[in-house]
Amino acid sequence: MGKKLGVYICGGCSIGESLDVARLMSVAQKEYQTPVCRTHPFLCGDEGLAIIRKDLAENGVDSVVIAACSPRMKSAAFNFNSGMIVERVNLREHVAWCHKERDEDTQMLAEDYLRMGISKAQKMEALEPLAEGISKALLVVGGGITGITAALEAAEADYDVVLVEKEPRLGGSLAGLQKLAPTHSPYTELEDNLVFAKIQEVSRHPKVKVFTSTRIVKTEGQPGIFDVTLQNGGAPFVQRVGAIVLATGAKPYDASKLAHLGYGASPDVVTGEQFEAMAAAGPLTRPSDGKPARSVLFVQCAGSRDPNHLPYCSAFCCMATLKQVDLVHQRSPETKTYIIYRDIITTGQYERYYAKVQNHPATFLLKGEVTGVRNHNGSGLQVEVKDTLLGEAVRIPADLVVLATGLVPNAADNDALRILRDAQATVRKNESATQRAEAEKTVAKLQCHAGTEILNLTYRQGSDLPVLQDGFPNSNFVCFPYETLRTGIYAAGAVRAPMDYARAQEDAAGAAMKAIQCVEMATRGQAVHPRAGDLSYPSFFLQRCTQCKRCTEECPFGSLDEDEKGTPKFNPYRCRRCGVCMGACPERIISFKNYSVDMIAGMIKAIQVPEEDEGKPRALLFMCENDAYPALDLAGMNHVTYDPNVRVIPLRCLGSLNIVWIADALSRGIDGVMLMGCKYGEDYQCHFAKGSEIANRRLENVKETLQRLQLEPERIEVWQFSIDEYGKLPQMIDKFMNRVRELGPNPYKGF
Repeated sequence: MGKKLGVYICGGCSIGESLDVARLMSVAQKEYQTPVCRTHPFLCGDEGLAIIRKDLAENGVDSVVIAACSPRMKSAAFNFNSGMIVERVNLREHVAWCHKERDEDTQMLAEDYLRMGISKAQKMEALEPLAEGISKALLVVGGGITGITAALEAAEADYDVVLVEKEPRLGGSLAGLQKLAPTHSPYTELEDNLVFAKIQEVSRHPKVKVFTSTRIVKTEGQPGIFDVTLQNGGAPFVQRVGAIVLATGAKPYDASKLAHLGYGASPDVVTGEQFEAMAAAGPLTRPSDGKPARSVLFVQCAGSRDPNHLPYCSAFCCMATLKQVDLVHQRSPETKTYIIYRDIITTGQYERYYAKVQNHPATFLLKGEVTGVRNHNGSGLQVEVKDTLLGEAVRIPADLVVLATGLVPNAADNDALRILRDAQATVRKNESATQRAEAEKTVAKLQCHAGTEILNLTYRQGSDLPVLQDGFPNSNFVCFPYETLRTGIYAAGAVRAPMDYARAQEDAAGAAMKAIQCVEMATRGQAVHPRAGDLSYPSFFLQRCTQCKRCTEECPFGSLDEDEKGTPKFNPYRCRRCGVCMGACPERIISFKNYSVDMIAGMIKAIQVPEEDEGKPRALLFMCENDAYPALDLAGMNHVTYDPNVRVIPLRCLGSLNIVWIADALSRGIDGVMLMGCKYGEDYQCHFAKGSEIANRRLENVKETLQRLQLEPERIEVWQFSIDEYGKLPQMIDKFMNRVRELGPNPYKGF
């Protein structure tokens, strides 16, 4: 049975003053024969919404086109029952608020947008939520303070939790510490270690199952239906969970690689971890001869912030050293302590503790770089320091040297990371095509295999979480800090980013809440971030699949596995609904019920292209809905004008762009095509991680299309864009349109 379409045009917010609404209604009624077409001066108000709801209930309308404000606005007001097809047409921000009122070009723009919206709505299908048995239990991997906190937070929210720790006891690295840096007022006194009370609490909680001495054999499935095989000495057993929190923490950097700081050359050069054990054992003595340590020198950034070791700040070291200095002074106030630092980073209330330790008469701080650590005539060590403030060389005698070694995430393998960094450097250097291709293969492999295979995922794209060059799970740091590139798996604590125990607890709570959100949305068949609440998901017409593997390789989230023949196997709950697979498919067999290659192609065909002699160019702007489209909304809200000859089509992600759309547009006589996606690279801002980068790579093929059509390459432009650059957007559009006018009309006009 065919759809019954209702078109509703708002006249409020300057739309009625800027446009001829009667002509818009004529487009819907005469060109598309829509059975119901109405206008109202306040469509999102109670009276306007009542008109729409009455048509839905009494007139059989099952598809609605709302021509009013941006689809990013009033989403709750225009949210009807789940089986209703709703398409939004942006007449306010993209037309009335940024173009001349009652102008011919403005009216043509509005009419084209209405045609595009109706064309898309005619091809859309009602969404049906997925319906499978979903587990709401959570798996927390790692029994340190982060994992314990995540488990307790979820359990207190009334969710069942499985807590897995590979060691025989809970507590992680924090269990080896007697005292912790202050996190409570007055922020000047050391605190008792809280982890032991937390261990008791989580062990006794009725909602938490604790498995120690346990490893994960494999992780199968998808959010809501993860089947995790565990083994703790006996036969393997399976736990079904809905989401996973990875809280495996971090380990100290390998100090044997810090020979330039004296480690290994003298037993009196120790790491911060070794110092904690020494302090817990009794009086502080020199390991070499057991004599009391009367002077202790602490070396900050030992391996951290060093391109030859760890290029990042390890975040916890400054406070850890200040705590250790305080411990020394509490036991022996006269013992001299030296801190050699690059920078002291003590944020927030930590500054109070820093001031207390700094003001102790036996504390000496020196901003400098350690250039050597040597035995000094059998009477201790001599540390050579370059004072970076005065530019002088300083020699400091010390009985004990403590290295504040950095943190390495427990999801990473150092040797694999070194190879990964070298390959990424080769890619950045733009070496020969052969070298670059080999390096890109290495990067692609190691980003999914540079870890220690903690989860042992049975994913086509690898058994590890994809990692950044520093070994931390690749989360979308701009938008969703706990999220990894594996849907339903959230990283927390020092395995996600360098941090201290206080921040790790906050991180654990955040990740636990995200895991809960994931399982709750899975029960409703809805997507998680960034398209939270989306009920759509792709379908695959596999009869025409050529097993090219592009969709399985390019999906940023590992949603697709393969059977033995290479045919894609879709895991819908892993999907973020970005449409990258749809853009990747050369056979165009992948589509969503409300977003497909055919729908966008229909929108392009709905644009009326003026004849060459009319002097009205037409350009198409494909915009990512995450940063670029909202930026154009912001320009409209500020009433900034730009060329009205541009027609905008929002995309879920620039990575969902199928090259056929560009060919369709140019062959129909569209004079120019712009593509705008998020910034990519090391500091990417793409909500779907790789979408913008993938699109840019695909567009290299467009050059061949242009050559085949005998068109100038300048008719296409690709922009990387962030939402805070919205002020530049109108000028960018105008500049492109001026270039199009210089090139002249598309020779395909009229064909």
